[in-house]
Amino acid sequence: MTSNSRVVVIGAGLAGVTLARRLGELGTPVTLIGEEEHRPYNRVLLAEVLAGRYGPEVIALPAPAGLTRARVTGIDRAGRTVRCADGPPIAYDTLVLATGSNAVLPPLRGLFTPDHELPEGMHAFRTMDDCLGLSGAVRPGIRAVVIGGGLLGVSAARALAVRGAQVVLAQQSERLMERQLDPAASRFVRRHLEDLGVEVHTECRVRDVRSVGGAVRSVELADGYALGADLVVLACGVRPRVGLAQAAGLEVRTGVVVDDGLRTSDPHIHAIGDCAQHAGQVYGLAAPALEQADALAGLLAGDPAARYTGTRSLTRLTLTGPHSPFDLAAFGETDLRPGDDVVQLADATRGTYRKVVVRDHRLVGGVLVGELGTVGALARAWEGAEPLPSDGGPLLHLLTNEGDSR
Repeated sequence: MTSNSRVVVIGAGLAGVTLARRLGELGTPVTLIGEEEHRPYNRVLLAEVLAGRYGPEVIALPAPAGLTRARVTGIDRAGRTVRCADGPPIAYDTLVLATGSNAVLPPLRGLFTPDHELPEGMHAFRTMDDCLGLSGAVRPGIRAVVIGGGLLGVSAARALAVRGAQVVLAQQSERLMERQLDPAASRFVRRHLEDLGVEVHTECRVRDVRSVGGAVRSVELADGYALGADLVVLACGVRPRVGLAQAAGLEVRTGVVVDDGLRTSDPHIHAIGDCAQHAGQVYGLAAPALEQADALAGLLAGDPAARYTGTRSLTRLTLTGPHSPFDLAAFGETDLRPGDDVVQLADATRGTYRKVVVRDHRLVGGVLVGELGTVGALARAWEGAEPLPSDGGPLLHLLTNEGDSR
């Protein structure tokens, strides 16, 4: 790429901002387009803003000099321009889609008012505006229902409970955070939430939302049981934002399909972050977004070895509360296959749980809850994929070593 090539990045989230900053450090100017009014921010920390632990300014990302506030309405691949709702088209030589994802709105009766708006008190939890709207509405004693018991729902329920709300968490599957945690670890998370006063319902399906005068009043479950609610938080997952890519005729499956160079089906357009699908995988996590941004920065700066081959990502969540923090980490494969070995250590008194799965003498996954002094060493052993000694001694040492949190 020549020094005067025009690089345009659509999306000012973690992936887009990181890419723009890396390219700027390498001497390649970038036009970064973001549609949110707020400074770019780390979406991972929104729950801490909701909990009152951080102000919005604390989670702000360094904004590159070339940030343009605009809503992109289309891509002209033939003319290599980006159309915006206001202002002239923006020309590019290389375009990067870092459009992120949208909150999933479940198909519930009563979810929208006759004007096709969410009723008062009903909130998605994906953007800074969502977070600030919730923060302005929550107060001690208010009745809040969180729909969805994944990573986002657990974080939102904890944050609202810390703010003094009476929280009910409704999860359709049989346990919390079922995508990341095994049943034992999930029980520890549930106990932590219940210790904060959260009422947890699993294996229940929300059917209906009841509103009065345009304001939410209750959530009805499939069995007819109604939960009184002044606030309802929709934490039902996210969906990649692929509308621009689809309209431009790019290959899209779940996300925008990219190769190891993070190129789409148009060689002049790349995609990174939550909207990208690489080798069949849409990650939706911070670590892969950062790795993709780093790889693409190298590629666009002319590094012939730069490429992205996938991320072995680790999920980390810290739940702060009025007592001690509650930490958990999960990585790799935690469901057992025939022939796998598993090592588990649990201490109900201390609220700690550790489980690792070994396959063919290699560490393939693990779940850690509570004191996470071992997470750094275990993650390195997993990422390195080196064979473990057959006597199991070093693995047990990794599980019980409290001193290494790097």
